[in-house]
Amino acid sequence: MISRREFMQASLATSALMTGSGLGNWSRAMAQQALTQDQLLQFDDFGNLTLIHVTDTHAHLRPIYFREPDTNIGVGEAAGRVPHIVGEEFQRMFGIAPGSPEAYALTYPDFVDLAKAYGRMGGFDRIATVVKSIRSARPDSLLLDGGDTWQGSYTSYQTRGEDMVRAMNLLGVDAMTSHWEFTYGTDRVHELIGMMDQPFLGANIFDVEWDEPAFEPYEIFERGGMQIAVIGQAFPYLPIANPRWMFPEYSFGIREERMRSVVNEVREKGVDLVVVLSHNGFDVDHKMAGRVEGIDVILSGHTHDAIPEPVLVGETIIIASGSHGKFVSRVDLDVRDGRMMGFRHKLIPIFSDVIEPDAEMNELIEEVRAPHKEVLEEVVGQTEDLLYRRGNFNGSWDDVICDALLAERDAEIALSPGVRWGASVLPGDITMEDIHSVTSMTYGQAYRTEMSGEMLKTVMEDVADNIFNPDPYYQQGGDMVRVGGLGYTIDIHAPMGSRISDLTLLRDGSAIEPGRDYVIAGWASVNEGTEGPQIWDVVADHIRNHGTVGAHDASPITVKQ
Repeated sequence: MISRREFMQASLATSALMTGSGLGNWSRAMAQQALTQDQLLQFDDFGNLTLIHVTDTHAHLRPIYFREPDTNIGVGEAAGRVPHIVGEEFQRMFGIAPGSPEAYALTYPDFVDLAKAYGRMGGFDRIATVVKSIRSARPDSLLLDGGDTWQGSYTSYQTRGEDMVRAMNLLGVDAMTSHWEFTYGTDRVHELIGMMDQPFLGANIFDVEWDEPAFEPYEIFERGGMQIAVIGQAFPYLPIANPRWMFPEYSFGIREERMRSVVNEVREKGVDLVVVLSHNGFDVDHKMAGRVEGIDVILSGHTHDAIPEPVLVGETIIIASGSHGKFVSRVDLDVRDGRMMGFRHKLIPIFSDVIEPDAEMNELIEEVRAPHKEVLEEVVGQTEDLLYRRGNFNGSWDDVICDALLAERDAEIALSPGVRWGASVLPGDITMEDIHSVTSMTYGQAYRTEMSGEMLKTVMEDVADNIFNPDPYYQQGGDMVRVGGLGYTIDIHAPMGSRISDLTLLRDGSAIEPGRDYVIAGWASVNEGTEGPQIWDVVADHIRNHGTVGAHDASPITVKQ
């Protein structure tokens, strides 16, 4: 007799990115011509429950280009396993042919050429079409949003998140959790929650004064005669990665014991399925899945990973659905006798030239964008190369931002946060909307200060430990701080305090001196009262002054693995 685990492992074979019809073996031109909406949405219904997952859209209502990372280093037990596999190695692991639609959607090689062939991805109007198609076949589907939804674009900044709440309501989201949502501040978060048609879940968010839960930890949904518990897990390290002063009433944290308690609570209520809607990040979710019993499904967010197959940890499956609206995950489950007995999964790529936009959602998006059309479409300058951000170290967009800080703020060294969000720009025009896509936040002031060489190294060591600590529970979000005017060596396996060496001031090639003060320009300080121009204005001025920007080895970084 086949065991439940063996059955679930066999279920992995039913996962697919597209249709299982061999798209990866076609030539690029043939695939471009042959891709159809029916192919992308084809799915053989399975079991008795469907989950739909989107996450980390970062307020990108319109289709975009988004290049996946060329560097995603795993440490400790995560070394060498997904999502820390990129490029050609990722393609070989999942049987993806170079030049195929899958290769374009999931990896970085030949990105510019493939982007020209396959077009933009994402867009809430296309996502709406996909969701409606799934719901037409499975009316009881649950649509769950993993957070980082309200922040990341010009319109979300101008409407303070209201545009995204309206889009979520129209899409019919059933529940969400959070991260960057809190950077609008406590009062605005509660205003937006009041506009929502869905619960805002966070089992790990506590009231500081009373040390008790501050938000609903879970929601129990009835679907097809079954009870499904959806537990929200907000980003654990919000007060570290983002300004604590914006939401001083709340504390966060992984709170593993709290998760164990909540899982036991809903199990005692007799639910048939336990789903964790998580913004932990994939490696944290992987560890939690192995330590907290009773979780059937983790819908993972925060680290922007797109993985075409679920990852099985014990009897828990982890689903990673990418970011920026590039993908929608569909998971069909066979739930019987209070247990998940099997599943079928599909990571649906949202090719915007193939999927028909939903008229209702398109109308809402046009309404939201109309007052800002002139600003959004302003051409600020041009780029000779692909501008991208995604990976453990500087991307070409980060280099442009750092160049702008160095030039416009008259600094020796530039520091830019290691955030993952922001669309890629193909060679050609750069619009103001493009700039806001990689800079738009509520604390975007560009500061100018002095910092000793010793303090600079300390800051970089702290960030490096945050990224490369071998214990996922001590990885507190983001990627390595982006730098301009500075070269360095990093040994990711060295102990804390010893990873960073060979710090070099590129202006004159001199070694950074611990006792000397350096003029530093940066942005997105978590300190209250930071003064300076907004970073998007700094970047726009820099591009206007130069007319054309391009990729270059702005800050040589040597990585020892």
